[in-house]
Amino acid sequence: MTVTLPQSEGNFRSNYEGRKLQTNIFMVVAFLATIFGLFFLGILLYDVFSQGLSYFNWKFLTTFPSRNPEEAGVLSALVGSIWLMFLIPIFAFPLGIGAAVYMEEYADRDLWYNRALEINISNLAGVPSIIYGLLGLELYVRVLEPITKGRTLLAGALTLSTLVLPVVIISTREAIRAVPKEIREGAYGVGATRWQSIWFHVLPIAFPGILTGTILALSRAIGETAPLITLGALTFIAFLPPWPVTTAVNEVGLVEIENVSAGLGSFFEALQTPFTALPIQIFNWAGRPQVEFHKVSAAGIIALLGLLVAMNSVAVLLRARFQLKK
Repeated sequence: MTVTLPQSEGNFRSNYEGRKLQTNIFMVVAFLATIFGLFFLGILLYDVFSQGLSYFNWKFLTTFPSRNPEEAGVLSALVGSIWLMFLIPIFAFPLGIGAAVYMEEYADRDLWYNRALEINISNLAGVPSIIYGLLGLELYVRVLEPITKGRTLLAGALTLSTLVLPVVIISTREAIRAVPKEIREGAYGVGATRWQSIWFHVLPIAFPGILTGTILALSRAIGETAPLITLGALTFIAFLPPWPVTTAVNEVGLVEIENVSAGLGSFFEALQTPFTALPIQIFNWAGRPQVEFHKVSAAGIIALLGLLVAMNSVAVLLRARFQLKK
């Protein structure tokens, strides 16, 4: 008995070679695009390291900025960036996860205000960063001035947290959405409430994906210059925020913690001090006419890259640990 294939299936098979060719062409184009991007990234890194390595040393990391390029250091900007990277997750992480849990697990998408909220969050992820700087200047510096004390570390951290919040929400929603619905149904089957299924099952499984989104958000925040310039971050600072604990160096040269009780007061005092950050300091040096300061700015870029790699390494290790537990 002879079976005649439908015309559509015959056409599908006859076009196999053409579709295979299109796939191979696309793979070659994608590979060349990757090589193209990596090539120019390598040129950029070579240029930065060739200019900045001669200035990048321990003295550069432990001294304050100076008008003399031979004596200029990056200490205040480095400490300011570390403070910002410590504060931004405190503000953005709980808010972003809470908003994502509400929108994925509780919000009724048939209601118009939930649909409007979803559209606005997606649009906010593409808003230029300088707009967030203007928002931070008006809201955190002027309106909330009794709390933030003006152009301080707290205002800068809140501004950058607002900047990365849409990215955290969107990536967290995708991580929660990837959890199989059978996990929730199994939790409901043994008598768990919706909140218990989310807290004990959904969030632990989604946490590696949530950390991935947080890495992307912090990587964007650490290199932002426009919001901090708009906010009024200083370009020259010769002091550091108060350290949350009192330390001293003993006879062997090791640092010992002497007083922890005053740490909380020092912490809030540090939040209300003026600040600078590595992108601000690099921007300042790169704009000077002296060629030596351009090399110093390249050394600042190396310090920024090192901080970024260290921060991402910690996040990747945490993500790997949670994946193993899962």
